[in-house]
Amino acid sequence: MQYPNIVNNTASKLLLGLLLGVVALSAQAKMYKWVDPQGNVHYTDALPPTAAAQGNAEISNTGNVVKKTESAGEREKRLAAEAVEAERRKHVEEQARKDRALLATYTSEKEIDLARDRTIEHHKLAIDSANSRLKQIQPEMDELQKKMKMATKGGKAAPAHLQKQYDAKKEEMDGISLSIKTSENEISETYYRYEADKQRFHEISVKR
Repeated sequence: MQYPNIVNNTASKLLLGLLLGVVALSAQAKMYKWVDPQGNVHYTDALPPTAAAQGNAEISNTGNVVKKTESAGEREKRLAAEAVEAERRKHVEEQARKDRALLATYTSEKEIDLARDRTIEHHKLAIDSANSRLKQIQPEMDELQKKMKMATKGGKAAPAHLQKQYDAKKEEMDGISLSIKTSENEISETYYRYEADKQRFHEISVKR
């Protein structure tokens, strides 16, 4: 009779099935590593609600990290680092663009000096023209001031037409003085801008 063998085979199959089930469950079991607010490290098969905010890592039965969840602090640090890196790359790209434009515009440092001098000369001519205009209208202003002084003797108010002429002339002179100051500032800015370009051109040329 074959019954004992049948029973043995059936028992073996059941045992094998149970073992495979245990292995499968073991393989599917999850382990989590997390840190509590006090900085203590924990290993558990389930995450407490507070662990999500602190960050955690899912670990396989072989000890490898399967999935990592950032804490709020880690995420903030990562985003801050990414922002710094993005700004750095932006600066590098912008500098590269300026370098290409500089090399496309000039072929030598002497050319930069010539361009600087031409620009400064333009502002100097504007200043000379403004000073010439001031010299022309200064006598007119002096005459108006005398008239205003005579008209306001004894605390009297200046005639409206005379006050209007005086205000208009003063406004013109103030505008010319402002344009002279602006041109002087532009000369200084032009000098430093071209000197910076020349220094950068030299740096690039040495590296090439």
